Amino acid sequence: MYLALDVHYKTKYAKSVGVTFLTTNDQVPQNVFIEMIEDVAAYQPGEFYKRELPCLLKVISKIDLNTITIIIVDGHVYIDNDGQFGLGGYLYEALDKKIPIIGVAKRRFHTNKETVKDVFRGRSNNPLHISAIGMNLDQAAQFILAMHGNHRHPTLLKTLDGITKSE
Repeated sequence: MYLALDVHYKTKYAKSVGVTFLTTNDQVPQNVFIEMIEDVAAYQPGEFYKRELPCLLKVISKIDLNTITIIIVDGHVYIDNDGQFGLGGYLYEALDKKIPIIGVAKRRFHTNKETVKDVFRGRSNNPLHISAIGMNLDQAAQFILAMHGNHRHPTLLKTLDGITKSE
């Protein structure tokens, strides 16, 4: 089973959501897990993971990780070409390096061109920037490319985003 995660920040709290799915062809989640977090750390430029990682771990605590083979996060695994971690890298470490992480980002950093692979989906001229840890980068890119949907964002990731942003 696979797990995709996202967090959305509201005025006074954060909403952290995880969706599980069985195959890249799935159009709807098998399960949806939601956590509301009230004591969210303030945003610190260059250290976004300090705000987001606790939110992800809170929703992950509701899931049997023995059933999860890959986790997808909205963000980067690396923020530079030297291997400095972004959110996905820190999550990999927090989970004792047991589950491969795929980062799916909408924007690229100018410092991580060598640690991401651009994936063009559907008719979009804007790529998704894929990064990975615990698995081969080309396999991670193929996984995202194979996910259901005819648009830039795979169906399940778009669904996840919608659930995360809903009231």
